[in-house]
Amino acid sequence: MSEPELQLDPAIRIWVFLPIVLITFLIGVLRHYVSVLLSSQKKIDLAAVTDSQLLIRARMLRENGKYLPKQSFLMRKHYLNNEESGLLKAGTKRQTAPPNPMTDPSMMTEMLKGNLTSMVPMVVVGGWINWHFSGFVTTKVPFPLTLRFKPMLQRGIELQSLDASWVSSVSWYFLNVFGLRSIYSLVLGENNAADQARAMQESMSMQAGGMPPDSKQAFKGEWEALEVTEHNWALKNSDQEMMSLVEPTPEHLYHQK
Repeated sequence: MSEPELQLDPAIRIWVFLPIVLITFLIGVLRHYVSVLLSSQKKIDLAAVTDSQLLIRARMLRENGKYLPKQSFLMRKHYLNNEESGLLKAGTKRQTAPPNPMTDPSMMTEMLKGNLTSMVPMVVVGGWINWHFSGFVTTKVPFPLTLRFKPMLQRGIELQSLDASWVSSVSWYFLNVFGLRSIYSLVLGENNAADQARAMQESMSMQAGGMPPDSKQAFKGEWEALEVTEHNWALKNSDQEMMSLVEPTPEHLYHQK
């Protein structure tokens, strides 16, 4: 004999389910506008942009040089890889050390602002919901789940007999934190600061990114790759191949029966 189905009080939908959704959404909107107010315009390093464009140009020459005549390819290769005045070769001789982001005050300030507007509100609001709505079962997912999902979906409720498909109030809050991305994009636009998943990903990548790439090593690798690149013209005999597809062929153009 199967166990009777759990019946929820309809008042839970009005006083627990919907308020958690509304609170999560409003906190996300508030976090977005606070992030906009605290954000500062990033300064663009002209040297870094120049180096980046130069590396892109060298990579494009390696990948698409086959569509250039051999003389044009060799001229561009000499301009970049010349031992005396080549731009890539000059980049490999730099003696400047790569910048350390941990010693940059602006970088540390941006990390502090990101944690202040993303992690702190989530922890504070999550703790308040855990205290105010503790012990409530809010909803049930429309498909069966295994017992491995109970710790994730039933935080704050320690009932072994409760089916794993039921969701507690605290778990419902965290599902809303990471599940309202489409609503935020619809209301605030694509590049919004209310997306908690994107904010956490950016914060973790900024903290775990470590040292930025060394431009000297990047120039050296691109110089070596371009140095061993040989020119194989992809358009060789292309005119003959094109004419072979055209009817009538040159042999039959003036043929008379």
